[in-house]
Order: sequence, then C-alpha cells, then structure tokens
Amino acid sequence: MSKKNHDSDVAFIKALAELLQENDLTELEVMREYGEDDSLNVRVSRQQQITMTAAAPMAAAPAAAPVAAAPAAAPAPAAEMPEDPASHPGAVTSPMVGTVYMQAEPGSPAFISVGAQVKEGDTLLIVEAMKTMNHIPAPRAGTVKRILVEDGAPVEFGAPLIILE
Repeated sequence: MSKKNHDSDVAFIKALAELLQENDLTELEVMREYGEDDSLNVRVSRQQQITMTAAAPMAAAPAAAPVAAAPAAAPAPAAEMPEDPASHPGAVTSPMVGTVYMQAEPGSPAFISVGAQVKEGDTLLIVEAMKTMNHIPAPRAGTVKRILVEDGAPVEFGAPLIILE
C-alpha cells in the first residue's frame, strides 16, 4: 500500500468516526476494495453511556398534592410498567443495530399503532441494517401497548422496540 493510500485511509477513518458521533451510533464497519489484492477493512466503535429518565415522576407530581391519593396512585403505574422497558415481559427487542422504520415506504400506513391487535408473525416494524430491510415479526399474538421508538430512529441490539401484551 502506498503512502498516498495510507493518507486517504486515515482521512476516511476520521470521516467514519465523525459519522459515528454525528449520528449517535456505537459501531460502524466498512470494507474498501482498491484492487484484487488490496483492501481496507475498518471497524469503528465507541462505548455509549446509556442514561434512562423516568417519566413517572412528572406524572406523579400533580397527583402528589392530595396526600391520601398519592400512596394509592404510586404503586399502580409501577405495577403496570417496569422502570426499564427492556425488562417488561411483553417487550419486543431489536435483533440488530440499525434504523427503525414504522412503515414499508414513506407515505404508506404504519404497520402498527398503540392498541392494534397483531397475530404471531405479523410485521411490527422494519430495522434497516447495512441497506437491508429486516422485517421484525410479532413473536406472539397480542395488543400493542406501547411503541418505544420513533420512525427513522437508530436502535441498538437488544433495545426495546415495543411492548406487546
């Protein structure tokens, strides 16, 4: 490999690192082929600190004014939804790193909505990974209780996508 290729490779890797940061990704892998016996395989990754904020305190603050109502209201939301959506028994998680799409193509209706009934095998959403559209099927029949991702949002492996009960 010549010095010229080395300099362009360093610039390419720096551009990948910037792309990783700008799009809030944790990993990116690319292979460049220069010729028959000349290629460059690059994997850029970073560790991301995940912080979760609970929406329950904001909802509980107005209910905290009546002293008698606060203790009765506090356990009910905690029993319905665990703090971590991934630990919910009905959570459907992402099988890969990618970008979530809620419909087959722009302008078409979404696959699911909150309250929708789905059958086992129905497409819940699509996760695009490396230009491949991966349909995420419902693991069982049920009702969509929560959608935890937005259309076009990046997702990590194992990230909760929806709550299905």
